[in-house]
Amino acid sequence: MPNLIISRESSGALQAYIAKKDLELPIHSLQFDQQDQWGGEIELSDGSKFYIEPVNPAPSLPKTFRARRA
Repeated sequence: MPNLIISRESSGALQAYIAKKDLELPIHSLQFDQQDQWGGEIELSDGSKFYIEPVNPAPSLPKTFRARRA
């Protein structure tokens, strides 16, 4: 289970840093991106998918999450 550090750029786009791979990629899609529910399945720009347990309310970013491969 890798650690993902998720942050938001000044443009509003989400970025994910995968610590084990020393890789930073844009987040292509996020299953839940509302104020009352945030997380779920994440697809990165390279096509890899991860799952973060949805949280309520949306967290302040940057934040580190334990993710599972989806």
